Amino acid sequence: MSPFDRRLFLGSTITAAGALALGTSLRDDNPLQADEDHSQLGKTPHTRFAVNIEMWFRKLPFLERMRQAAALGFPAVEFWPLAGKDLPAVAALSRELKLDIAQFTAWGFTPGLNDPKNHGDFVKAIEEGCKAAKLLNCKLMTVVAGNDIPGVSQAEMHKQTIAGLKLGAPIAEANDVTLILEPMNIRVDHKGHCLYGSAPAIAICQAVGSTHVKINWDLYHMHITEGDLCGHLREGMATKTIGYLQLADHPGRNEPGTGEIHYNRVLKEAHDLGYRGYVGLELNPKTTELAAAKGVAAADIW
Repeated sequence: MSPFDRRLFLGSTITAAGALALGTSLRDDNPLQADEDHSQLGKTPHTRFAVNIEMWFRKLPFLERMRQAAALGFPAVEFWPLAGKDLPAVAALSRELKLDIAQFTAWGFTPGLNDPKNHGDFVKAIEEGCKAAKLLNCKLMTVVAGNDIPGVSQAEMHKQTIAGLKLGAPIAEANDVTLILEPMNIRVDHKGHCLYGSAPAIAICQAVGSTHVKINWDLYHMHITEGDLCGHLREGMATKTIGYLQLADHPGRNEPGTGEIHYNRVLKEAHDLGYRGYVGLELNPKTTELAAAKGVAAADIW
């Protein structure tokens, strides 16, 4: 038995009945086996992970996805837009399960933050997002710069992104919520988006000049865009612009261990640099959620 298997075996103390108390269902489409206990998988020793419940457990109702994440032992979840979600129910269930809401998306790709005509709506979205954050006891909200505008230079789009963030920053500061700007990658997932890579994202945050505007530093996007994940992490931490980390392996955008990124080394670097926030699992489980959870747990061993 490997040290990893032995640690999981010795750490598994909650019975199947206890897992059911967390909300594990007996339905045929339940991704977990009701007669097995996997409640220690998400209780990793170094890194606190947040399951992205837009990408995990997709076949299940939204609240059931939260129950499944808790049944795997994860301490938090993250999700995308607020629209279409029963936020009071999400808040109540998160308290019941003792499951944090690590972050959600307050402003997506369209309409673009990089277009000044949308800044009024952006301010309203941040105000509404802060109300939701208070209800959910959440301190982070993702914002996206926007897709390319025909005939407008990247420099101008970044300038307008800065202008929009400067309007939203005082609202975030007043509510003690941090806006986390997410750079994408242009090679695989987000061709036509206006912001990718760490350097321009750092420059935007520094230009805004707010302690409540930082970067949603998605290691998957950063790997595809620029590589040298540990070196760029050091630069980001030195500038105090990293607000949140996310990960997925590449190629495939699946869990650690399925691609080319040595996440054990990268997560150790983040930990050694002092990062103690959640790491969002914005990834597609390659086969099952259980297998993905095991891959995530294995990446936290060093």
